Amino acid sequence: MNWKTRVTELLDIQFPIIQGGLAYLAYSELAAAVSNAGGLGQITAMSLSKPELLREEIRKVKKLTEKPFGVNFAIGQQGRPFADYLQVAIEEEVPVVSMTGGNPAPIFHQLKGTKIKTLVLVAARRQAVKAEELGADAVMVVGQEGGGHLGRDDIGTTVLIPQVVDAVSIPVIASGGIGDGRGLMAALSLGAEGIEMGTRFIATTECVHAHDVYKQKLVEGTESETVVIKRTLGAPGRAIASSWTEKILEIEKNHGDYNQLKDYISGKANRRYIYDGNPSEGFAWAGQVMGLIKDVPRVAELFDRMINEAEQIRAKWGK
Repeated sequence: MNWKTRVTELLDIQFPIIQGGLAYLAYSELAAAVSNAGGLGQITAMSLSKPELLREEIRKVKKLTEKPFGVNFAIGQQGRPFADYLQVAIEEEVPVVSMTGGNPAPIFHQLKGTKIKTLVLVAARRQAVKAEELGADAVMVVGQEGGGHLGRDDIGTTVLIPQVVDAVSIPVIASGGIGDGRGLMAALSLGAEGIEMGTRFIATTECVHAHDVYKQKLVEGTESETVVIKRTLGAPGRAIASSWTEKILEIEKNHGDYNQLKDYISGKANRRYIYDGNPSEGFAWAGQVMGLIKDVPRVAELFDRMINEAEQIRAKWGK
């Protein structure tokens, strides 16, 4: 089956499947595995403590794959400066840069004159239009089912994707609630030309930094076991429901400010769950697709399964 779309042509990949940025988790092992399987793997830049560590990760990926890969910049993350990190990506001639959160305009300015392809994660039609105006090569559009940071409007993927497809001329990549071949085909039928998956890639063998407790929860948990935190801060994000997120929601319910929340929503609290496997002392991001995850396969196996499932659907439609 021919999987050529504007996304595969833009990124020079076999299948229109992109791995999300995954703060503290998306490093060389996972990125290379996704790229080797025919998708676009990514490294998370802003989770690294200094730019030279990003250079090391980029070079590790290059040793593990000859395929294209990307570097994700969570530019809203703790307001940290990203120019030095981006300069490393430019010097290392990274094929793709993606941006999530914050204002991406400075990144476009710094990338001017390079051949690096640009993807912007958005959660609303107006954001997608703005990204196209800034010069994005494609937009990744996340619906409210997704894990991690979301839009403020609570619009589901199946409604949001067609809206954005109608509003922009650049390729649209669907994200949120997608974890198998059925989700891939659904996204394509809505007008998207590729998909981005985050939560599903955490529950893989090559996501080596994620604790087994975290992965097992993704396997055993249901779609109803996630909650949206940080709404009162204007930065809603979907996480696994736990006693820790209950504390966060209680503080928010009682009109607590950032100072009261910061220790509960910090990167340290995040890592206590995802690295140390301690859900009572931290939180972990996850989308509602958790209800569709039943195992922890190798990335290549996941791709084989998804593509086979999608091709069966295409054959059924053809009849």
